[in-house]
Amino acid sequence: MSTAVDIRPFHLSIDNTQLVDLQKRLDFVRWPDNETVPGWTQGAPAWFNSYPQFVAGVDGEEIHFLRIKSSNKNALPLLLIYGWPGSVLEFRKVVDPLINPEAHGGSEEDAFHLVVPSLPGYGWSSKPKAAGWNHQRISDAFVTLMESLGYDRWVAQGGDWGADIVAIMASNKPPQSLIGVHMNSVFFEAHKEIANEPSNVGEELALKRQLRLEEDENGYFKLQATRPQTIAYSSADSPVGQAAWIYEKIYHWTQHSGDLQEVLTMDEILDDIMVYWLSNSGGSSARLYWEDDDNTALPISIPVGVSIFPGDLNYAPRSWGERYYSNIVHWRDVEKGGHFAAWEVPGLFVREVRDTFRHVR
Repeated sequence: MSTAVDIRPFHLSIDNTQLVDLQKRLDFVRWPDNETVPGWTQGAPAWFNSYPQFVAGVDGEEIHFLRIKSSNKNALPLLLIYGWPGSVLEFRKVVDPLINPEAHGGSEEDAFHLVVPSLPGYGWSSKPKAAGWNHQRISDAFVTLMESLGYDRWVAQGGDWGADIVAIMASNKPPQSLIGVHMNSVFFEAHKEIANEPSNVGEELALKRQLRLEEDENGYFKLQATRPQTIAYSSADSPVGQAAWIYEKIYHWTQHSGDLQEVLTMDEILDDIMVYWLSNSGGSSARLYWEDDDNTALPISIPVGVSIFPGDLNYAPRSWGERYYSNIVHWRDVEKGGHFAAWEVPGLFVREVRDTFRHVR
């Protein structure tokens, strides 16, 4: 049953004064000294407006979202959820293959209607004025959104924070309208899953990845989880600071041989950074780390698909997933790609989504 929600059309319009201000700030940047070691050891409105956009008043916040319908009336509604430091732009390359599969190597039975929301505090969704917007509350808000759009059968996909939100949606008492989920990044605490010593190659890799994450990649997480307002001041005032904070994560979390532009163009990267700068959401997006932790180890009984990309931050063997997910319909170690799967390897991402949800159509 749908819930009454105030939904209004949205058109992205960037005030030119914001761009003038940005240029002035860049003109007067004071650059730091170069790093002391080589390499990385230290350290778009037109597209938006080409698709129908809306804002929905849900639980006191304004949720910005794209609603992109397939020409196939039997298409399956799909909710796509990203994480940090992403945006709805992560899905730019997969929109057409998902809504028009016949033109992209699929069949008409693979068609989806898409709903792509901006997380609260991200992009052009409103910024929560009070604490409490954790994964559970976001999950509830997105379920309300899908039901308010009139969908009585739909599926959800998520990576990063999106995977946590999707897992919460599907666990315990999922809405009857949610018939399946897919996650392209899952997180289980290796120290809890491994009794004594790793018992197989998969557990060894999972433990190794998690140790590296904790020792070398987790500084940003601890800072945003404990001092998000510190990030807010620096990211709101310095475009270079905002860009560096995000660019470094994209560089390390994608799969490439040392040149990020093997995977993403500079324009694509800057477009994502500009979403954070123009919406002034560096601080508000960081607060989600203060609100909640990373966890997909939840009991799920509805159909689940999981795709493990080799360049992602962590790894999980299927045996761990089977401890929590009683109805795994798809689990694959994908041949290529990193943390931003839809962005980096759109063809493989689309394949994984199709292969998962063919089981529930």
